[in-house]
Amino acid sequence: MGDNLALCEAIAHRIATSKGQRITFAEYMDMVLYHPEHGYYSTKAVTLGKHGDFFTSVHLGSDFGELLAEQFVQMWEMIGKPQPFSLVEMGAGQGILALDILKYIQQKYAEFFAVLDYIIIEKSSILKQEQQQRLGEFSVRWFNLEEIPCNSITGCFFSNELVDAMPVHQFIWQQGQLREIYVTTSVETPRRNVSTGNPLFVEIVDEASTPQLAEYFDLVGVDVKGLADNYRSEVNLAAFEFLSIVADRLQQGYVLTIDYGYTANRYYNRGRSQGTLQCYYQHQHHNNPYINIGEQDITAHVNFTALERWGERCGLDKVGFTQQELFLVGLGWSERMTSLVEQQPISQLLSRRDALRQLINPLGLGGFGVLMQSKGLTLVQMRSLKGFTLAEQI
Repeated sequence: MGDNLALCEAIAHRIATSKGQRITFAEYMDMVLYHPEHGYYSTKAVTLGKHGDFFTSVHLGSDFGELLAEQFVQMWEMIGKPQPFSLVEMGAGQGILALDILKYIQQKYAEFFAVLDYIIIEKSSILKQEQQQRLGEFSVRWFNLEEIPCNSITGCFFSNELVDAMPVHQFIWQQGQLREIYVTTSVETPRRNVSTGNPLFVEIVDEASTPQLAEYFDLVGVDVKGLADNYRSEVNLAAFEFLSIVADRLQQGYVLTIDYGYTANRYYNRGRSQGTLQCYYQHQHHNNPYINIGEQDITAHVNFTALERWGERCGLDKVGFTQQELFLVGLGWSERMTSLVEQQPISQLLSRRDALRQLINPLGLGGFGVLMQSKGLTLVQMRSLKGFTLAEQI
C-alpha cells in the first residue's frame, strides 16, 4: 500500500497553479485515474482481473462476449445488413471482450464478420498496447472518439463498465444550498481532512463551480431541496460530453451501455446520504480516494436516468433499460447453461457453470444496468432486440 509520489506532486502542482489553489473533485479524480504518465489507468490497468484490483464480466470466460455478439448480429440484421457495420467499443480494457466477440463472430457468422468494422476507443496508452497485442490477428482500428467523423457510424457504440470510471463532481447539500467539494493541499485551516492515511490532500466546500450541477437535477427530476442537510453525492457531467459526441458520430444504429448504477430516484435516495463513490485496491473496496493515490481504482455508480434524458436531448431514443441478468437470458444464457451437460471433464463443467451463474447473479454482475438507445431507427428496429424481449423494463 502506498502512493504514487510523482502523481501526488503533479496534483499538488495543479492545485498550486489553479484559481483559489483548489481543484474540483472531478479534476482530482481525472488526474488520479487518467494522468498520461502516472495515473492508475496508465500504470496499473494491465493488472485487471483476478490478480488485479477488480474483475468484470469479461474475466469470467468467453460467454459474456459471445452473448453480446448474438445481439450485435441481430442489430446488423435489423437495420438491413449494412456494409460495413461498425462496432465501436469504448474503453476496451485489456481487449479480452473484443477478442471473445471477434472470435465468435468469425466462427459462427462469416457473412457478418466479412462486413464488420471493429473500432476501439481507448484513452490509456498502456491498455492500447495490450489490446493491439491481443487482437493482432484481427483487423481492428483505434481512434480517439473525437477523431471519428460526424454521422459516419452505422452500427453500435457500446461500453462495459466505462461510465462508472468517468470523473465525477461531488456535491453537498448544506443549509439549503447546493455546494461543491473541492480538493486542496493541507496548508491552512479550517479544512476538513477526510484522509486516514495521507494528509497531503484535503477537502473544502464552496459554491458550485458550474451552473450545470443545479441544471443536472432539473434534468433528472430530482428535488435537491428534499435532501437532508449534509447529504453528499456525485454528479457525472463528463458522461454528458461523452454521450453528446457519441450521438453526433452515430448516423444510424444503437448505443449500448452496461454498468452498475441506478435510476435517479434510487441514486439520490435519502438512505444513500454519502453517495456511491468507491475505491478498489487488490479486490478490497472502501470510500477514501485520498490514499493509495494512483494505485487504486475510483468509481461512482451510473445515473441511468441522466444518460437517458441527456441522450434524448442529443437525438437518441430509448430502446429499453433492464438488468444484465434479464438481458443475457434474452440472448440465450439458459440454452448455454443447459448445453453444459455435454462438457467434460467435470472440473471444466463446474467452473463454466459457476461463471455463467455469476454473470446473472442479481446481487452481483446480474444486477448491472443495461441501457439501450438508438438513432435513425423505426419502432420495429428499436423494440425487437432479443436482449430486451424477455426482459421486464425497469
